[in-house]
Amino acid sequence: MFRSDKRDRVVASISTLIADGTTIHGDIQFDGGLHLDGAVHGTIAAEGPGAVLTLSEKGRVKGEVHVFSAVINGMVEGDLHVAERLELGASARINGNVYYKVLEMTAGAQVTGSMNYVDGTPRRLTGPVADADAAAGATATASA
Repeated sequence: MFRSDKRDRVVASISTLIADGTTIHGDIQFDGGLHLDGAVHGTIAAEGPGAVLTLSEKGRVKGEVHVFSAVINGMVEGDLHVAERLELGASARINGNVYYKVLEMTAGAQVTGSMNYVDGTPRRLTGPVADADAAAGATATASA
């Protein structure tokens, strides 16, 4: 009745390892596979579209994470942005908002924050400057 299909699992060769007992204070940019058993206090960002972060049960991140794919079994204190596939293992603890396209969440995983589906379609963002410019244009047109 229920079948576990392992074909869709995130798999990447590990090109970088941060071992248990290692703490890095600062931002990390990587390409390929990053396996984290230690701790990072800073932003983790993937450079390539195939980059995968693997966070073990011992791994800890205090800061934002921006990656293509991720397998999380440890703790993340900060927002987690995953462009493609996110796997949350049973020991995953996320204290922050999660942004994902495809999600696999095992029973026991905990997220304290919002879960946000991102469809990947680029959107034009408006901000205070764009809204102010539009309002100024409307005012100028109305007074002319």
